[in-house]
Amino acid sequence: MTRAAVLLVLALALLVAGCGGSDSTTETSASETTTQTGAGPPACAEVDAPAPREDGGATQPSERLDPEKTWTLAFDTSCGSFVVTLDVDGAPATAASLVSLARSGFYDDTVFHRIVPGFVIQGGDPTQSGAGGPGYSTVDRPQSDAAYVKGVVAMAKTQAEPAGTAGSQFFVVTGDDVGLPPDYAIVGKVTKGLDVVQLIGMQGDPATEQPLRPVVVRSVTAASTP
Repeated sequence: MTRAAVLLVLALALLVAGCGGSDSTTETSASETTTQTGAGPPACAEVDAPAPREDGGATQPSERLDPEKTWTLAFDTSCGSFVVTLDVDGAPATAASLVSLARSGFYDDTVFHRIVPGFVIQGGDPTQSGAGGPGYSTVDRPQSDAAYVKGVVAMAKTQAEPAGTAGSQFFVVTGDDVGLPPDYAIVGKVTKGLDVVQLIGMQGDPATEQPLRPVVVRSVTAASTP
């Protein structure tokens, strides 16, 4: 079975997903131990997984983002930080949703619950089960020639849902071109810290697609520039 087919099969077990964030903190807590493994990005901190939370409870934003501005989401994780620049034109509803969830703290203390080396890292589910979300969904149908290449950020959905349906669960592509069909809303791309994304992508078991150790999203911070 191809990795693309694996994603579609796994998506059957997913409900609509979720995001979030607030002010970030870069201090290492007493429960974390960071080890350096030579050149390149720092090693991931050894952290405990946060307690799972219930899904739902978020409010869908009623307004779209200003398309004249550049919108970003800064992820502070136990493996380092990376920045996603949102595609406000291509995915206006989803981009507005992610910014709203980030500002509400929805993503704070969540995990990457699925890590497939050379394929994707997936997070945004407060329940940590792969079945959680914000309690609503958006739809931004991707273009027929959508390419899921390294650094692209797209939204997970069930196979039964229309193309481009999104909740809060997102995935970041870590392979060169994973050959997915144009079913998943592309919400942006990693524009800073791709080495951190690749590091997170090394923390999974390729057989089980489960993380070998907790990779925690401490916070996600939304920002805009003229």
